[in-house]
Parts: sequence; C-alpha cells; structure tokens
Amino acid sequence: MPTYDYECTACDHQFEEFQSITAPVKRKCPQCGELKLRRLIGAGAAVVFKGSGFYQTDYRSESYKKRAAEDTSSSSPAKSDKGAGTAAKSKKTSSDASSQIAS
Repeated sequence: MPTYDYECTACDHQFEEFQSITAPVKRKCPQCGELKLRRLIGAGAAVVFKGSGFYQTDYRSESYKKRAAEDTSSSSPAKSDKGAGTAAKSKKTSSDASSQIAS
C-alpha cells in the first residue's frame, strides 16, 4: 500500500497517510477540521532496506576495497614479467620446431 502526502490549505498542516490505492482521497484536515485538504504529488518511492534479512557481505567493506587495490597494484609488475617470459618461451619453441623440421 502506498503512502500519500497531504496538505491542508487552511492551516498548512502537512502529513503522510498510509492507505490503499482504491481508498478515496481524504478531504477533511485532522488538525483544523476544514474540508481544504489536498493530496500532493510525490516524487515516487525509493527502495529502502531496513531491518534484518540482508547480509553484511552484500556490500564490500572499505578494508576489502583497500586490499583489492593493493593486490592489483602489487601483481601488475609480476604480470609484465610473466608476459615477457611467455614471449621468450614462444620464440624458443618456434626455433626448436624449425630445427626439428630442418633435421
């Protein structure tokens, strides 16, 4: 069920009312009793996660983000060395294959 915002044009009282979609629009102000109540246009509802039922691990902690950044920065030089070793290895195997074909 949605929550509607109401405002009284007589006394400027504002409040929210939790009512079903099929319920009629309220006209009488609960504070002053005048029939000058109007329903305001809202911006819409947002998803709000309250209460239990959500895991703490659903969102990454700051310490996890720091460790992940450190891991990627420390492994970057190793990747470049590893790539150079792979290129040298592929050259060696291609020269070995050429020598085997020549034999």
